[in-house]
Amino acid sequence: MNATALETLKQAIRTVPDFPEPGIQFKDITPVLGHPELLRLAIEALLEPFQDQEITKVVGIESRGFILGGMLPHHLDAGFVPVRKKGKLPYQTLAESYQLEYGTDTIEMHIDAIEPGDRVLIHDDVIATGGTAEATIRLVERAGGEVVGCAFLIELTGLQGRKRLPAHVPVHTVLQL
Repeated sequence: MNATALETLKQAIRTVPDFPEPGIQFKDITPVLGHPELLRLAIEALLEPFQDQEITKVVGIESRGFILGGMLPHHLDAGFVPVRKKGKLPYQTLAESYQLEYGTDTIEMHIDAIEPGDRVLIHDDVIATGGTAEATIRLVERAGGEVVGCAFLIELTGLQGRKRLPAHVPVHTVLQL
């Protein structure tokens, strides 16, 4: 993707101060979602390194990872798997807990969502501290899937979340903020 297109996407990301709590500078992707051209650019940029990777499943991380993540499988001829917070999925699940700054959290995936040998792309809109993405990688690998890569629209570089992810998993970010 060319520098002009990337700058156009970057300018569309809105920063909302003190959301959801004081001190947080929330990166809002809804301006990108609301404009067809920006949305197309975002999807193309996320897919760029994965087009020829024979991906069979895209895993979207709750909740904003469902938006763009739900669009990616169409372009890859793949299925979609939601990873949600504990207790939100209706069927039997695999669970993975991870550390937060102040405690722990747990994510879940249906036990039959990933089959051994599935080639999986994990997506979320933002990688911040990397905890949720790290737990999602563990969840997919426990189910027998091969994580082909992680694709994020935004990387908050100051939080160094990429460092939490295993070295064997390629990480692709469209915008570094």
